[in-house]
Amino acid sequence: MKNRATPVEDGFSMPAEWTPHAGCLVSWPCKEETWCGFVKQAKRAYSEVICAISQFEPVFVLSDPSTTHEAHQAFPKETPVIELPLDDAWIRDNGPTFVSSDSGNLAIVQFGFNGWGERFPPYDRDTRVPEVLADRTGLRRYVAPMVLEGGAICVDGEGTLLTTESCVLNPNRNPNYTRERIEEILGSFLGVRKVLWLRQGIHKSMIDGHIDGIAAFVGPSKVVLASTEDRSDPNHAIMRDNRDRLETMSDARGRSIEIIDFPMPKLREIAGSRIAPCYTNFYIANGGIIAPTFGEPTDRTALEILGSLFPDHEVVGVRSEYIGVGGGEIHCITQQIPRIPGQAQLSMD
Repeated sequence: MKNRATPVEDGFSMPAEWTPHAGCLVSWPCKEETWCGFVKQAKRAYSEVICAISQFEPVFVLSDPSTTHEAHQAFPKETPVIELPLDDAWIRDNGPTFVSSDSGNLAIVQFGFNGWGERFPPYDRDTRVPEVLADRTGLRRYVAPMVLEGGAICVDGEGTLLTTESCVLNPNRNPNYTRERIEEILGSFLGVRKVLWLRQGIHKSMIDGHIDGIAAFVGPSKVVLASTEDRSDPNHAIMRDNRDRLETMSDARGRSIEIIDFPMPKLREIAGSRIAPCYTNFYIANGGIIAPTFGEPTDRTALEILGSLFPDHEVVGVRSEYIGVGGGEIHCITQQIPRIPGQAQLSMD
């Protein structure tokens, strides 16, 4: 059901990722060319991520009809596999953004999706995923008048949103919109009262530098931020500038931002395919943190930092370099479904 009012007018806002979940959405890979010859390795990594999250909350695997049999064989019978048309496997970016209300309701916000600035067609089936899921779940649906990928934003659930200019202000998304108009839409559809703009994401990102590749809220007024002391790394100056900006900012409640420096793995190639690994691309589950690792010495440091930030969560590392071949990591392939007290589990049949 599409609503004419905005979510905020109806009492909805986007909760922080660390609030309780009813489950997690993951799209099973169906586009082989995304993986540059490493589709088997990518699927194995997806499977490991799904199994890791399943220790803490239900996972709903979305599958294109062409891969449904394979998806059913890849997981235990209790893992639901929901068949619907897909183009690719990045549910964070093309899927629904869930918003909740104090009155105990859940709804879907559908942003426009244009294949990361028209770079990776086709995307017409992925564009419709929020609409299909709204129809199947019976949740009300709000259609936002702008293009936005979910990996481009991060919220604290208290009115503050973190993003990058390099992506959200890129003319390949919303060429006719000013910064002010974008902030107005984010406010009306996600309940955001203040937007914190970092300059740029990872150097030469194929998707223009999503925020989840460099930073994440880990609590109110608390942000983990990628950093590197290697001056030969082109990300050094970028991350230094982002930190300088964030140091001058305050959140929607007027609090200064506490910054936790997070290591960056080295840039690397896999058989000629350049990847930009990032530790900030983790998923916060109910009682667990599913974090990417890359076989680097910095893996241990990243996991220890996450453990100190989430002492009540179990931190589970999953090797993710082959997800990175496709252009993202663990956060990019997941989408949390907020849990509403007293609400029955969603049906997606």
